[in-house]
Amino acid sequence: MSRISPTYEPGRVLVAPSILSADFAKLGEELRRLETAGADWVHVDVMDGMFVPNLTLGPPIIEALRPHSNLLFDVHLMIEKPERYLADFRDAGADVLTVHAEACPHLHRTLTEIRRLGCKAGVSLNPSTPVNVLENVLDELDLVLVMSVNPGFGGQSFIPRSLEKIAQVRQLLGERPVHIEVDGGISPKNAHLVRAAGATVLVAGSAVFKSDSIPDTIRALRG
Repeated sequence: MSRISPTYEPGRVLVAPSILSADFAKLGEELRRLETAGADWVHVDVMDGMFVPNLTLGPPIIEALRPHSNLLFDVHLMIEKPERYLADFRDAGADVLTVHAEACPHLHRTLTEIRRLGCKAGVSLNPSTPVNVLENVLDELDLVLVMSVNPGFGGQSFIPRSLEKIAQVRQLLGERPVHIEVDGGISPKNAHLVRAAGATVLVAGSAVFKSDSIPDTIRALRG
């Protein structure tokens, strides 16, 4: 199955609905619904109950879902020692693997391994994590994920200070073709602020799956 490319295109904003807010009893159907509605990627939140206070899903679920969608699988690893499982998630069907800077003492090594495996490499920053942790891995990045809530739960409110942080990341990246993804409390009401700050990929869970019209919500998020 040929999947959508994660290639960065200046000025283009992508929408990546998070299946954390989907109906887990019918995830395959939910994926097909997102694709029909015009989603660009699907965001897959992996939590281990240790790095964050919640448990979600792992490689077997991703592998089971992969045949149901052409969408790019944007897999966000909110787990300790993610380097142990990179190949497992790649084999399951991940296209992008994003690890947390806070969970990776050997961040450069982890990012280069993700790329060696054939996936795009991302780094996520918690709200309290400074942007300068990226300085020594800028050329190993395909994506920076700015958490605009504290990770671990869906349905939280957007942290306004995140807008400044998005702008700082954009300045640090310069002209590098690296996506800035933002996750947490994103809705049509604040999406324009997030886009204006420099975001190129918007993750939304509750705002998409609890909306009256998923296609309309995706269009509003994209702007």
